[in-house]
Amino acid sequence: MPIYALGNREPDIHPDAFVHPDAVVIGAVRIGAYSSIWPGAVLRGDGAGIVVGERTSIQDGAVIHCTRARETVVGDDCVVGHLAHLEACTIESGSLVGTGSIVLHRSIVRSGALVGAGAVVPNDMEVPSRAMALGVPAKIRPDTVEPADIVEQAAGYVANADFHRTNTHRIG
Repeated sequence: MPIYALGNREPDIHPDAFVHPDAVVIGAVRIGAYSSIWPGAVLRGDGAGIVVGERTSIQDGAVIHCTRARETVVGDDCVVGHLAHLEACTIESGSLVGTGSIVLHRSIVRSGALVGAGAVVPNDMEVPSRAMALGVPAKIRPDTVEPADIVEQAAGYVANADFHRTNTHRIG
């Protein structure tokens, strides 16, 4: 798998994390236990850094970046959907960022919140706990999310990563 140091910045990947061989991890990136980084995902920590908590799934094609001054943090028990883009933002534990969505600088997705597929969370927006952020630019729909459902999805990806770790074999 392509894991790169960048100068003196080296990824810190917990031994129980799963990084698919076709994912790319560069520089100041920390990945917690039982988290999964799927094919085509790129985590490029060439600035302040990237932190991915425990039991979090970063899906296929997701791009996570930071700025020089601001890290990107994804908490524990999160699901970051396919083709999502996160940059210099905070995704608190137990949250879901949907397929193809974008979360930008200084934004915070609070614990137990959901960013809908294709939504754009602009700079400095806060998505409250249990709320959905939908649309372009995102609008908030309060008290519509059941946080336990997100944690359950994250747990499913922990099991899926374990299956892939022992059963994925390149044949070509």
